[in-house]
Amino acid sequence: MSFSCTKCTRLSLFLSDIKKQNPDYFCQPVPPFGDQNAQLLIVGLAPGMHGANKTGRPFTGDYAGLLLYQTLFDFKYSNRPQSLGVNDSLELYNARITNAVKCLPPQNKPLPEEIKQCNQYLKDEIDALPSLQVILALGKIAHDAVLAAFNVKKSLYPFKHGSVYSLNHRYTLISSYHCSRYNTQTNRLTADMFKAIFTQIQSITTPSL
Repeated sequence: MSFSCTKCTRLSLFLSDIKKQNPDYFCQPVPPFGDQNAQLLIVGLAPGMHGANKTGRPFTGDYAGLLLYQTLFDFKYSNRPQSLGVNDSLELYNARITNAVKCLPPQNKPLPEEIKQCNQYLKDEIDALPSLQVILALGKIAHDAVLAAFNVKKSLYPFKHGSVYSLNHRYTLISSYHCSRYNTQTNRLTADMFKAIFTQIQSITTPSL
């Protein structure tokens, strides 16, 4: 995807304003990160203000990344339990991470038309992964974005934590509550619940490490 994408005027202007306030922040569409031959693709919502929007790597610097990267490490999808910055030597094995919306939205709430505008990038990313088997959607917006990328009716695949669906007789979509600060601190999503999701994933595909 192009780092110069300005198709969503509201997001583009917002990023420009944030860049003026924080000259050292990435403030561009955040590209996917991880193994290009991954069997697992993890789809989040959008970059966080002081996380991926700052660092340029999905979930890096975000509170949500604490549980995600620790779990990836526990299940041998990575070589480190934390993602601190783009130069921290973190590597992913058999996994790749992206977002439904590539640019930071105001109040972390993208508009429906922005999600739709960005969906082609997600579709292209899915099509470009030759070994992909499982897509993990973190939250309903990511879940619905994956369904849109496959051009299927959302009503046939309702979002539910732990839901498992087959897409195009080739991919498995597994969905989870987002590992956000709110969800983890209120115990809507616990570490054990998240680990159970990855146990489901590994029943379908096994890390290469």
